[in-house]
Amino acid sequence: MFQVTLRCFSAAATFLSAFVTIGASQIFAQQKPAAEEPTVDLQWAVKIPMRDGVKLNATVFTAHGQKEPLPVIFTFTPYIGDSYTDRAVYFAKHGYVYALVDVRGRGNSGGDFEPFANEGHDGYDVVEWLAKQSYGNGKVTMWGGSYAGFDQWTVLKEFPPHLATIVPAAAAHPGVDFPFQYNIFGPYDMQWLTFTSGVTGNSNLFGNSGFWASKAREMYRSHAAFQNYDKLAGNPSAVFQKWVAHAIPDAYYDAMVPSPEQYKKIGVPILTITGHYDGDQPGAFTYYKRHMRYGTADARAKHYLIIGPWDHAGTRTPKAEVGGLKFGTASVLDLNKLHTEWYDWAMKGGAKPEFLKKRVAYYLVGAEEWKYADTLESIASAAKTFYLGSNGVAGDVFHSGALNEGKQRAGAATDSWTYDPLDIRPGVAEPEDDPNPLTSQRAAMNLYGEGVMYHSEPFGEATEVTGFAKLTLWLKMDVPDTDLEADLFEILPDGGSIELTSASMRARYRESLREAKTVPEGSTEKYVFDNFLFFSRRIAKGSRLRLMVSSINSTGTEKNYNSGGVVAAETGKDARTAHITLIHDAEHPSALELPIVKP
Repeated sequence: MFQVTLRCFSAAATFLSAFVTIGASQIFAQQKPAAEEPTVDLQWAVKIPMRDGVKLNATVFTAHGQKEPLPVIFTFTPYIGDSYTDRAVYFAKHGYVYALVDVRGRGNSGGDFEPFANEGHDGYDVVEWLAKQSYGNGKVTMWGGSYAGFDQWTVLKEFPPHLATIVPAAAAHPGVDFPFQYNIFGPYDMQWLTFTSGVTGNSNLFGNSGFWASKAREMYRSHAAFQNYDKLAGNPSAVFQKWVAHAIPDAYYDAMVPSPEQYKKIGVPILTITGHYDGDQPGAFTYYKRHMRYGTADARAKHYLIIGPWDHAGTRTPKAEVGGLKFGTASVLDLNKLHTEWYDWAMKGGAKPEFLKKRVAYYLVGAEEWKYADTLESIASAAKTFYLGSNGVAGDVFHSGALNEGKQRAGAATDSWTYDPLDIRPGVAEPEDDPNPLTSQRAAMNLYGEGVMYHSEPFGEATEVTGFAKLTLWLKMDVPDTDLEADLFEILPDGGSIELTSASMRARYRESLREAKTVPEGSTEKYVFDNFLFFSRRIAKGSRLRLMVSSINSTGTEKNYNSGGVVAAETGKDARTAHITLIHDAEHPSALELPIVKP
């Protein structure tokens, strides 16, 4: 959800803010003595011509005294190339030329910046220009994550002849996880658009979490229309308005990413990197799964996948702790080293990286080890099904329903809750910045009657759960639309909580993200939550599962006022209170399915 994305990008912003505010005295102190020979050389303000006459700006790094042409790596970024100088220096010292290229309209590049719209054909021109320079040997690749991960896919779909490989990390996918996730927008959009407004870096403003939290709360408390949030935030944005006008994955977003026909033609080696807690995990997996679906057998065999226990920033710089969870030292991969080994293999005829023992590598939290599989589908060897049930009470942590393994059991046939969009207690209770969101029980303890809760029996033995959960619910409601969330937790024997995964849904898109279908009021409808984030954890012996199903009522998301109209235009005046019934009888077996890996 956007809350996850917001936390991840806020962490990245904090890093950037710290970097750009280093005092001048510290900078000078870090410089080497004048007599010491530099280890890299650079070419400043290199201008790369685009096919329409616009010139993009690059800073090119080479090893000092480089004599032979080498493969060229470039980062294509709206965040100003200087942000990645450390990476450029690293790879220039390890056998590559490195170019930091500002995208159109950002930094010192010409033209106007429209997010996601121009990088495909511009990137093609950059690849082919770099391939012709005297310092390069004709082989070009890319480095980067998030937007720079998206860049790699959008450039690849144009098939520049000299693009030899890509290594997209945490790749955002327009129409999937940005600017909305599963058709639900969030105020983070304006935080990001302000970060990338104009031509300069705006990392301090981007990283001012207090300012952005206050603006999101202002919109939330006043029940203002989401479509006016750009003005409320102080940055009226044509891009924001265009996004709001394209509220589903339509042709506007389709043009930015590979089509099925283009996936069929992709043949270069690819290394995809994402994390359990990566806010752009849905995007990374969408690219990967579509290539696995449409690509040739030969191309699929050259596409490797790494899934670490990382947040968004950790997909480039792993840390052994995320959101209050601590991991083993094996989780902290040296990704610079791994990238170098990959580039050496793909472009220099070197050995394949030893770490890539099979095509899929994933980190099993709890066991604190890396495991391997030939395909995603081959990881799980079994499944556990938990049927939802209750004795008519499932309203909170202490009076919950049950997750019954293996069969539907007798009891009450329904549970219910009420969601009033004008109730602002849930948002008011949200902390401005929660340092431990993955271990916090604040949300579970403060449902305010806007959801239901279910617990399993304790696990009789430690059990590996790896993959994508699936939740099928049978719901009846008296409004034409509403937003729903499902969250799954491990409750440890000592009572501690660990968030495992989550999923969300706008009810009108329960059958298709591309076609709205309002809910027949009073009708029992099937809702399949099949967009849970991938996770891998060894559930401890004695632990229980907690499933929380609730209405989305948060400062971190666009509010659905349940009227069935254009959600972005709704205000408090359109609010309708939803009365929602969850049915779990024999005819309507609401159930949670988990992928199990047997020893």
